[in-house]
Amino acid sequence: MKVSITGKNIDITSAIRTHIESKFKKLEKWQVDIISCQAVFSEEPNKQKKFEAVIKVPKGQLVASSMHEDLYAAVNDVEHKLERQLNKLRHKPAARRAEKFEVEETE
Repeated sequence: MKVSITGKNIDITSAIRTHIESKFKKLEKWQVDIISCQAVFSEEPNKQKKFEAVIKVPKGQLVASSMHEDLYAAVNDVEHKLERQLNKLRHKPAARRAEKFEVEETE
């Protein structure tokens, strides 16, 4: 999996890079083919940190973003959002194949 990390108005330190890569590694447990990951940091004028992530999968792409004063909290929030999206993507075909039970009325 290729991870691309970009910073706008903020420097990307090795600690931040390591934290992001570890969070993206955790997303591999959903057993969805992840083609690439793009992460973009920016610092807004009101000192809020904005973190956006785009994950490309064979069926399209998953996008999540978060704003927070703490950069690590924004990364954690985006990771939770992407986990929910991957969970839905992984289990959606099984939910469609599930048999629907019909109730028959007897008189």
